[in-house]
Amino acid sequence: MSSAYVFSILATAAIFTLLALSLNIITGYAGQAMMGIAAFFGTGAYTAAIITTHGGNFFLALLAGMVVSGIFGAVLGVISLRLQADFLAITTIGINFVMAALFNSLKITGGTLGLTTSKPVVFGIRMTNMHFFIFTTILIVIVCLLITKMRHSWFGMALASIENDPGAARSFGINVSKYQILAFTIGTALAGLTGGLYAHRMGFISASDFAFVVSIQIVSMCVIGGLGTLRGPIFGAVLLSALPEVLRFADNYRELVYAVLLVIMVRFMPGGLLGDDSPVWKFLVKIWRKFVPRKKTRADLIAEQAIAEGGQA
Repeated sequence: MSSAYVFSILATAAIFTLLALSLNIITGYAGQAMMGIAAFFGTGAYTAAIITTHGGNFFLALLAGMVVSGIFGAVLGVISLRLQADFLAITTIGINFVMAALFNSLKITGGTLGLTTSKPVVFGIRMTNMHFFIFTTILIVIVCLLITKMRHSWFGMALASIENDPGAARSFGINVSKYQILAFTIGTALAGLTGGLYAHRMGFISASDFAFVVSIQIVSMCVIGGLGTLRGPIFGAVLLSALPEVLRFADNYRELVYAVLLVIMVRFMPGGLLGDDSPVWKFLVKIWRKFVPRKKTRADLIAEQAIAEGGQA
């Protein structure tokens, strides 16, 4: 197995990991039923590809793809305010089909012939799969750090309350509409950034790269791994990116395998393999705690002191 082949798989896994993280912000943290993430993935890809094919800078093209997808996401966020979960899911599916049809028909996107991109040159070096893997991995680390910070901020707590019960969150004075729009904007902007990376890593894009089946693939990654966690989408993306290589002999049944896995997880382990309530994750944590005991927090020390004082009394 050559190193070029290995880095090709790793680069693909890294890109889909970043895309899964973008969907997780919308669905996992904000609880919004997004079933058409590929539409925004494609918007960012075509925006960045069009800019670089006309001589634009690669990094500015990525930024432009991120901004355009984020604007479309903000519009969808406004629309989502009037839609319930099921209707929002159907709406995003429809948006995915509409955008795929536009990608397939507009002259600026290359129509049915698709759009060819060249590998970007950064600091005099033409990027290869290894460079894309390293660059995307750095972005994943940055995104994970930002999401971790977000979850411990007022914004993260507001999203958690909205995900649990929007009505209760609204009764406590949380501006549900604002946070839902922000979640859509951030998630779709990140999907657009990922699309720009994908377009230049592949060298060629067409409407089929952003079809509804791709959205289902990303949803599967998040659900199988565990929505609402960082580890879940990362694990799911790596697993389902490597799975096609393992199941290459059954390439025609790849979508069927994804569907079966998704149904099994929703039916028997809705929290995902590594979700907070997953028996697999609890078992792994139990094993980990045998070797690395949890450090006592200030709350633990106060509780122990209170118990000791109560016993003495």
